[in-house]
Amino acid sequence: MQKKIAAINDLSGIGKCSLTVAIPIISALGVQCCPLPTAILSSQTGYPHFTFLDFTSEMKNYTDTWKKLNLSFDTIYSGFLGSIEQIDLVIEFISKNPDAFIVVDPVMGDEGQIYSVFSEKIIHEIKELVKLADLTTPNITEACLLTGKSSEYDTLTRDDIEDIAKQISEMGPSKVVITGIHEDNKKTITNFVYDRDTSKKTFISKDYLKSSYSGTGDIFASIVSGMITGGFDFEFSVNTAVDFVTNAIEYTSNFDISRNDGVMFEYYLQDLTRLGAKVFERDKTLR
Repeated sequence: MQKKIAAINDLSGIGKCSLTVAIPIISALGVQCCPLPTAILSSQTGYPHFTFLDFTSEMKNYTDTWKKLNLSFDTIYSGFLGSIEQIDLVIEFISKNPDAFIVVDPVMGDEGQIYSVFSEKIIHEIKELVKLADLTTPNITEACLLTGKSSEYDTLTRDDIEDIAKQISEMGPSKVVITGIHEDNKKTITNFVYDRDTSKKTFISKDYLKSSYSGTGDIFASIVSGMITGGFDFEFSVNTAVDFVTNAIEYTSNFDISRNDGVMFEYYLQDLTRLGAKVFERDKTLR
């Protein structure tokens, strides 16, 4: 039977981020993406104008209806959550799906700064959510926020980063990926992969392309979530996500495209579809 991911995030009509990228990416990987919107926006919040419809009041009805249909999910994957109430609803949803693999992308900030919409209370609640995760994918700023090292994010050594990943893992998740680590005077950008179950730790580095686009973290987490759900190896999944995001950024940087628009990832979906076909062929033999 086809695997299912419940993807919890906001949905923007314009701006390639959140569910707007998760749905096609997870689908390309041969996994059914079941979106649970937290909000619906005309355009993502980086644009000067956008409409915003808060979906919090409907989230419980939404998940209760799934329960009435006897639906179960192989993976629950959460992204941006804008309030304590939303975080609590996700925690409740996780408790009702005890067999699901839990992925938490703890969206809180970037470049050493917490996002202005967040308070210390929300950060505390996000930590409670991370405790329930099997895999978490913070960027380096978020990793520091989770471990109380936010003032040190740009002075950390590789040993420091390993220690931070282990501290996060001790909170609950056996698998941790810390993304967006600048090294070599910002000539390279690195992701650190830690698996507590195997004690394996790996730094994956790429040349820094000096281009930044909205939604690349969502693309990264969606690929890793989809591939792990499809049965791929953890480190291979991370390497695939790194290559995909790097290629999409490099291609997009050839055009005069706003950061808010996001990367032209659609041109690389065929790479994921080939992996999805492998899942399909494997599943056929199991029927």
